[in-house]
Amino acid sequence: MPLFGNTFSPKKTPPRKSASLSNLHSLDRSTREIELGLDYGTPVMTLTGQSLKFDNGQWITESLGDTLDSREVKRLRKRNQQLEEENNLLQLKVDLLLDMLSEAAAESHLMEKELEALKNYSQRRK
Repeated sequence: MPLFGNTFSPKKTPPRKSASLSNLHSLDRSTREIELGLDYGTPVMTLTGQSLKFDNGQWITESLGDTLDSREVKRLRKRNQQLEEENNLLQLKVDLLLDMLSEAAAESHLMEKELEALKNYSQRRK
């Protein structure tokens, strides 16, 4: 038996308060639907002075800040168009070269077969 009583006897903790700190439960139904409903509106963000809105799966600029920005956008679109055209031309050239390579490989294969056949024919004659 311990000298000064029970060595481990913690005090019981008081029960927690169950009241919510939020005041949303006191609102009426229509206000709660507005506050907590599923209608969030369209996502909007601002980057480098331009406001972008997400609409039908694409980000759309709501306002262009300066005319410098619109000139830059036009320049970039033109450059993008030029690069796409260049890319299409290069793809066409690659396809053409692959066709030429396959034709040359087929001709080479036929010539090797003809050469092998001539060698076999000449060996039989001897």
